[in-house]
Amino acid sequence: MATGNEYRQFILDQLADVPGIRMRPMMGEYLLYVREKLVGGLYDDRLLVKKVPAAQAMLPTGREHLPYEGAKPMLRVEEVDDSAFLTALMEALYQALPAAKAKKVKLSSLP
Repeated sequence: MATGNEYRQFILDQLADVPGIRMRPMMGEYLLYVREKLVGGLYDDRLLVKKVPAAQAMLPTGREHLPYEGAKPMLRVEEVDDSAFLTALMEALYQALPAAKAKKVKLSSLP
């Protein structure tokens, strides 16, 4: 079951105060970025975030969920109706996660 557009829009509306928030579609689901750092995603109409100490501190009763088979466990965010909490959570995740790695560009050799 893929994440529905209605749920995606609801989460985006809840995160409207987060600077640099964006979602990228990925195989029927959505990856969630804050100022270009991957913080989580929407999977089967569930908001899941990376399992880092900052998220665990804010989600002490957060249960682990797999976004898809073979993936690392993530924390499910149940408090999706609380936009102030979500904004604080996204900022905490942004602060806790390392900068995005630069992508390697392969240059083709010239004859």
